[in-house]
Amino acid sequence: MSYEQRTYRRSMEPSGLTCFGVRARESDLYVCAERDLSDEAEDLLLRVRWDLESYVAKHPRFAESYVPVQVEVDAPAIVQQMARAAWRANVGPMAAVAGAVAEYVARGLAEYSGNVIVENGGDVYLVGDRERVVALWADQPGVDLIGLRIPAGMQPVAVCTSSAKVGPSLSFGSADAVTAIAHDGALADAVVTALANTVHSAEDIPRAVEAAQLVPGVFGVLATVEGHVGAWGNIHLVPLERPVQ
Repeated sequence: MSYEQRTYRRSMEPSGLTCFGVRARESDLYVCAERDLSDEAEDLLLRVRWDLESYVAKHPRFAESYVPVQVEVDAPAIVQQMARAAWRANVGPMAAVAGAVAEYVARGLAEYSGNVIVENGGDVYLVGDRERVVALWADQPGVDLIGLRIPAGMQPVAVCTSSAKVGPSLSFGSADAVTAIAHDGALADAVVTALANTVHSAEDIPRAVEAAQLVPGVFGVLATVEGHVGAWGNIHLVPLERPVQ
């Protein structure tokens, strides 16, 4: 898999926070906290990758399957979280990996910083006591002027997005973007993967939005394709002053 330059990060300007990048193998995180916690973030990232990679080395089907997989009760916590999310969304466990890793690192850094944002390839986990606006980026006119307002009382929370137009992730649909909100990062990631696979045109949006309502733990979803937008739940759209680039 080739590396894709994440230029949209230049538009991330969370008030009162210091931002820095953390990378380890395929993981490329952008982290914002009340101070530079690069060392702590790298340690958390390496730790969670070790748990996941060690499990996959012994159970390769976990990484290869496009359908849910049963895991052992003594499997690492990250593996169990991804497996649970996969069963709820009816996708393979790796569809949940980015959101799960973002949550793991964010919650770990919350011990050092009251406000933390971890972005992992379009999947964001927020912890804090300040309202934030998460910009949507699908490299499509109009979509890149939309933001989601995330109240402080909603955090900690995951805002995960899947797109058929940008990013290296596999999608069987044609959606500009499908975004879900949940406290569980793995669940939000798995659900948007599943929903994005089903959105090929504007006619598919209502069914995708309805499907999201049936997943316990998801409390907001937005889907957009061909200039059409559908939403349900705790979705508070706000205009952005300038498009994400």
